[in-house]
Amino acid sequence: MKTKTPSRLEKILSAGHMAVTSECGPPRGSDPEAIVKKAEMIKDHVDAINITDNQTSVTRMCSLAACIRLKLMGLDPVLQMVTRDRNRIALQSDILGAASFDITNILCLSGDHQSFGDCAQGQNVHDLDSMQLVQTVRHMRDQGKFLGGDDIKRAPQMFVGAAANPFADPFEIRVPRLAKKIKAGAEFIQTQCIYNLDKFEEWMKLARDRGLHEQVYILAGMTPMKSAGMAKYMKNRVPGMDVPDTLVKRLADTPKEKQAEEGLKICIEDIQRLKEVEGVSGFHVMAIEWEEKVPEIVEKAGLYPRPQV
Repeated sequence: MKTKTPSRLEKILSAGHMAVTSECGPPRGSDPEAIVKKAEMIKDHVDAINITDNQTSVTRMCSLAACIRLKLMGLDPVLQMVTRDRNRIALQSDILGAASFDITNILCLSGDHQSFGDCAQGQNVHDLDSMQLVQTVRHMRDQGKFLGGDDIKRAPQMFVGAAANPFADPFEIRVPRLAKKIKAGAEFIQTQCIYNLDKFEEWMKLARDRGLHEQVYILAGMTPMKSAGMAKYMKNRVPGMDVPDTLVKRLADTPKEKQAEEGLKICIEDIQRLKEVEGVSGFHVMAIEWEEKVPEIVEKAGLYPRPQV
């Protein structure tokens, strides 16, 4: 079996450094320049770049092809893979495809329901769920076997991640669900966008009480708000999001032309606070279609320059 070569992300985390990841949404077309341009903006300020997989169920360039583009640029991509669109044959096939380009990070997700997107009549698959996908990648890597039992010639060497939402209801099952993902084989976690810091810190305390912070690397998800309107939309319309009234009011009380600047300031303040929370191993900065602001956030939050490994 091939010896596992750690990704840059895994090396950063295992060395005890605070990791920084970000993400790029692929274009609604086949021009690779869209992904290359976004990556160029952020590449010197992050350790790895997630490529989303048809996020919000809108059809886009596939995550795998966009990850290959990043790999060809010498960057460390994180392949996001949702179970919504593929059965276990296609999932295993795409994992092998990624491994053939030495893409060594994967984030296993369920995916947004297709009713959100541009093909509402499309059928979801969910042959496996996100936890079973985590188990599948670990089985292929650690056992060198397909789910059907046959041997794999050159097993995929993946650093396996999963998502966690500390804010979804009921709150009581959030940490037990995290524990299940870790038991399934998740090695790093990227969380939902964090705006309610008190609740996130409570979730982290409960995770620490079970020793989970010593079993997995937790990257806190951060998304800067562009406006009071965005904050209200996230609060009222996006499921599983917890946006406190105080944050909405702070943006609403800011002159319209300065709200974006205030949103960045809030994001930076939040990172600086969460850097001190035991068990937080880094940050996943999701500046949605605002990638040009990632360097500023990373620098002002005191996470730059990135360490060499």
